[in-house]
Amino acid sequence: MTEQFGQVDGPSGAMRFVGRTREKGALVAAALTPPACVFVEGEAGVGKSRLIREVVEELERRGRRVATGFCHPLREPLPYGPVVDALRSARQWLPGGTLPEETEVLTRLLRDRPDAVPAPSPAHGSPQERAALLRDVHALLEVLGPMVLIVEDAHWIDDATRDLLVLLAREPADLLCLLVTYRPEEGSPGATGGTAYRPPPGAGRRVVRLEPLDEPAVRELASAALGEAATPQLAAALFRRSGGLPLVAEEDLITLRGHRTTEGRDHVARLRDAEVPRGLREAVTERLDALPEPASAAVGAAAVLAVPVEEELLREVAGLDAEQGFTGLVEALRVSVLAETGNGRYAFRHVLARQVAYERLPGPVRRRLHANAVRILERLSEPPLVQIAHHVSALGDTEEWLRRTTHAVERAQTLGDVGTAAVLMRQMLERPGTDVETRSWAALNLAPLAGQGADFENDARALRALLADRGLPPRTRGEIRTGLGLLLLNQSSDRAGFEELARAVEELGGTTLDAVPAMLGLAMDEAAGPKPAERWMVRAEDAVRTVPGTPVAADVRASRLSLRAGAGDPSVWADVSDLPRDGREIGVLRQSARALYNAGSNAIDLGEDALALRLVEEGVGLARETGFPAVEFYGAISRLRLDLAAGRWRGLGDRFETLALTHPDAPAARGEAAAALGTLDLAQARYGRAATHFAQAALVARQVTMSLASRAAAGTIATRLAQDRPDEAWETAAGALAALRRAETWPRATGLVPAAVAAALTCGRPEAAEELIGEAEAGTVGRSSPAAVAELCVARGRLAEESAPDRAAALFEEAYRRWSGIGRPYPAAQAAELWARVLARRGRKDAATAALDAAADVYKDLDAVGDLVRLRRVGRETGLTRKSAPGRRGYGDRLSPRETEVAALLAGGATNQEIADALVLSPRTVEHHVANVLRKLNTTRAGVGLDGTGGAKR
Repeated sequence: MTEQFGQVDGPSGAMRFVGRTREKGALVAAALTPPACVFVEGEAGVGKSRLIREVVEELERRGRRVATGFCHPLREPLPYGPVVDALRSARQWLPGGTLPEETEVLTRLLRDRPDAVPAPSPAHGSPQERAALLRDVHALLEVLGPMVLIVEDAHWIDDATRDLLVLLAREPADLLCLLVTYRPEEGSPGATGGTAYRPPPGAGRRVVRLEPLDEPAVRELASAALGEAATPQLAAALFRRSGGLPLVAEEDLITLRGHRTTEGRDHVARLRDAEVPRGLREAVTERLDALPEPASAAVGAAAVLAVPVEEELLREVAGLDAEQGFTGLVEALRVSVLAETGNGRYAFRHVLARQVAYERLPGPVRRRLHANAVRILERLSEPPLVQIAHHVSALGDTEEWLRRTTHAVERAQTLGDVGTAAVLMRQMLERPGTDVETRSWAALNLAPLAGQGADFENDARALRALLADRGLPPRTRGEIRTGLGLLLLNQSSDRAGFEELARAVEELGGTTLDAVPAMLGLAMDEAAGPKPAERWMVRAEDAVRTVPGTPVAADVRASRLSLRAGAGDPSVWADVSDLPRDGREIGVLRQSARALYNAGSNAIDLGEDALALRLVEEGVGLARETGFPAVEFYGAISRLRLDLAAGRWRGLGDRFETLALTHPDAPAARGEAAAALGTLDLAQARYGRAATHFAQAALVARQVTMSLASRAAAGTIATRLAQDRPDEAWETAAGALAALRRAETWPRATGLVPAAVAAALTCGRPEAAEELIGEAEAGTVGRSSPAAVAELCVARGRLAEESAPDRAAALFEEAYRRWSGIGRPYPAAQAAELWARVLARRGRKDAATAALDAAADVYKDLDAVGDLVRLRRVGRETGLTRKSAPGRRGYGDRLSPRETEVAALLAGGATNQEIADALVLSPRTVEHHVANVLRKLNTTRAGVGLDGTGGAKR
């Protein structure tokens, strides 16, 4: 059994802290070694809060800053309330108490007056808005330096705060320890230390489970409280009654300490033959029975109010005058029934003690106190609507409770506190007797919130729970199902989302305006092929014919333009230019922003890079003006994709990874980052890592995003060919081509066709290569796709290398010039390399050398050491490099040409096996070369770098 925890005698009458040495040490150690994420779990009364207090005192003695926020069962609307409360207290450590300028979102939350109604703020309704708040929190934490952020009682956490903590755990600030306490038996799956809170590698994560006290710990606790009267028999009785729960043992000891007897046997007699639940009830009841009337009335009011309150409110609800209220509160504090919680507020020391006091009140007394609370709270300048609704509920008036709760939901939504709104709407749905209209209202308002959190699985579970409510009408279920379908597609690329959308269309009536979002989602199912997409698109267009100029009609138009752009329709660009850029209807302008971005994104796949940049920038600018952060986010992805295409590779991997980490719940960021990192790894001959990254990208795509799926497959094929695993390359190609044929997205095949042709030819399948080229040509007839044209030149050239080398040379040259014209140096260099190889075999050495030099210049500029090594091998094989003099040449302490190649690959981070694959050497030979390189450079693998010519440097 673990070491245990009790409480300590001190000036305030609190009890001794005993045991828990190991748990306290673990928490302190984690707090002092950030980044870390620690969860303290345990049942009610087991001592979580006291352990946290001891840890906080220790940390403060060591100079570590600590900020604490609390979750409450009746929390009034305040966006991200517990975190805001904690960070508001941390302002005292800022220079001049001023927040950093870049924390605009956080500044709106951290108002100077803690009791002020917060200004409307970004809710957790989109990844971009949550990311903005996360960036602000990170910026504040960087200024504050090493600190501990504590959130207590997370079993009462709201959705918004939960999502923020999930993001903080997944991407912790470098100097932050996040510490969360909760009761696992009461917390929802999203409120505990589960997988949603899993931090990244390098950040510590620990769950500390508090068990009840053992008997020796209870004995020590009793000795500290009662001295010699704490006999072994008394300790045994305390342990039996409490079951080891510190709360129960403490309540008994407080009661016993109030008796004058010092005889241990008298104490034992008082405790004899009581079960654990009765032990707590009897200990609390005994103290309550001894209270004078004013104190008893104050305690009853505190039990009904349930949250920490000021003396005046407590007195008024209890029906006491000023003097009675004062003396009653003092007496309740003196006997430790109530405690001061800070800021002049008072409440029960333990929630279980409050429950005992509440249940002890006679029914008529409880009703009167609840009615008093409603009447008095309504008079406040800012009535606490959540608390008022709670008291109305206790009075049994369901209709009035629904009305009050609806008002509380509306205020929470107005203030941007979607977490509190979500909790209240779930209560409305769970309440027996809620009418169908109200259930529909709550479900429809709750569904978007459940579908936009940071924990995808928890959100999907919540939406499915709503759909299971057979009391909802079909149209309501249809709207909720639309949200679930889009969530499955957008958050996990799960094709089951399309099935949900199809069911939603039928539930919504098939041709109504409400069904349009589901229809448009189905029209975006590229993998199903163009005919089903066209049918859904036509149905959506028919549904909006009577409402031209509306946002929903603009949504349909934007989707149609996106489909046309994706198909390479050469006439689409004129229609894109006619999109409205100004006007009063914000919804229409937002759809223009979406259409501009989508057209630009498709233009990247088509190879219209200059046009793509212009459209993406215009779409992002319009999105910024109209408050459409999703387009801004996706625009950031497109800019990085254009940088990758244009050869702006310096720091690009870090930028992609940062975007993915900043938006951990956005699959597009993860998928594009993985595809880009795979491309960079492949160029560096890091084949193992490249394969892993391309597999990650393929997992995100899952035949939903055909562009990403094609690029991931093309990268995997190239990686397997570089590893001399042609059969695996062709297997990948066959699966990807099957999907491509169903989708018929030939203008945006994005590298798949030439990669598949190379795999087919390597495996001795020229007929398959020829058939594929014919399909690709037919699929791009009448389409505008400069990239597809350049790729077909490469594919045709590969097919003609042996049978028609002059034609192959011309095709590779054309591909080189087309890629150069588009502005993509890397595929242009690869085409030049193929061109040089064919020219050399035809004896055209000068032209071949020029092409080889052109490729080498690009590879060197990009630090593509894997390509450089392959290029040098091509040069040696074709006689384009100067041969060494006959006989073995000695290099002394200088690197030989082969060792220079090995060093270059080492500098790129390649493993020995990857070096062997790149240089076509045995692993043993590579080990020999690596040892020579490290010896001659007098360094380790990590110390090898690259110089300006691709050679090794230290």
